[in-house]
Amino acid sequence: MSTEKFASFESALAGKRILVTGNTGFTGGWVCLWLKSIGAAVTGYSLRPETSPSLFNAIADDIDTTFGDICDYGQLADAVFRVEPDIILHLAAQPLVRRSYAEPLRTFLVNAQGTAHVLEAARNVKSVRGVLCVTTDKVYKNNEWTWPYRENDALGGKDPYSASKAAAEMVIQSYAASYPNELGKGPAIATARGGNIIGGGDWSEDRLIPDFVRAVMNNDRLTLRYPDATRPWQHVLALVQGYLMIMAGLLSKDPARYARAWNLGPHDVKQYSVRDVLTLMSVSWQRPDLTFMEEPLPEARALALDSTLARNELGWMPVWDTEQGVRETARWYRQYYENPSCASQITQEQINAWREKIVQ
Repeated sequence: MSTEKFASFESALAGKRILVTGNTGFTGGWVCLWLKSIGAAVTGYSLRPETSPSLFNAIADDIDTTFGDICDYGQLADAVFRVEPDIILHLAAQPLVRRSYAEPLRTFLVNAQGTAHVLEAARNVKSVRGVLCVTTDKVYKNNEWTWPYRENDALGGKDPYSASKAAAEMVIQSYAASYPNELGKGPAIATARGGNIIGGGDWSEDRLIPDFVRAVMNNDRLTLRYPDATRPWQHVLALVQGYLMIMAGLLSKDPARYARAWNLGPHDVKQYSVRDVLTLMSVSWQRPDLTFMEEPLPEARALALDSTLARNELGWMPVWDTEQGVRETARWYRQYYENPSCASQITQEQINAWREKIVQ
């Protein structure tokens, strides 16, 4: 950035020791680069990147990372003890709905039991003042209604992924109640429930943007499951900003105010379908050939989040709307495939552009 100005939440995190689980993943790469740019001491605990290419190898391979599984409690606990972080951002997960049908036991183990491992390790290391657990918008019992879900709506989940994340929320609630932070028995704990994330550097399987990118680059067909399904699409930087704001709150003099569940969804009035996002990507890049999947596995068709609480209490507001987020995502991939060595540069440029809007 051309300016050294920090937003207040950035100043609260500068110099802090922050452990990020799942830092080798898509969101983890963006989080770590933003945290590094404001002077936080970032370490990671994660499996090695699953995809090639990967954002971690492209931009963030200098992060001090312990490569391990959150299902291995002993190794995780040792890493937390060694780092002695001020706060933990828990991103590690099995995040794919379709994979959860093929691997339900692994999904529940990682997402529910893995979360318990993180919270137990945090409870036993006195330096840890807060833990932010990232779950998903899919933790809500989906009634397929048209109005957005609020933080106090019922949790549930029909597919193994959604159910495992709702189970993780129950684990979180149990730890917060059983080891209250106000009595000094454990860290302050919050959850962030975000929508469908877009942005450069995601090469995961069975996700719209990575599938679009592969179809374009391989001159292949793009198979759509539910083209008219609506989702709370938003750029990854909107979520990262929200995570950092909540983490700063957990480290404040009033952590109880922030130790709760937070929805982080787009501010757009319009709800965008899979077809809408595909059209926006095609305008910003090129349109691949399309085909439609017969008898796809069940997924929610309509889903929206009410993020009033985060806007009012955190002052959180996405800088880019969905359409700009899609344009910036297409630009990231276009520039990457023109010159893969520019990944770190373009990612930092987009972080800087976002930050300049919030520190004005």
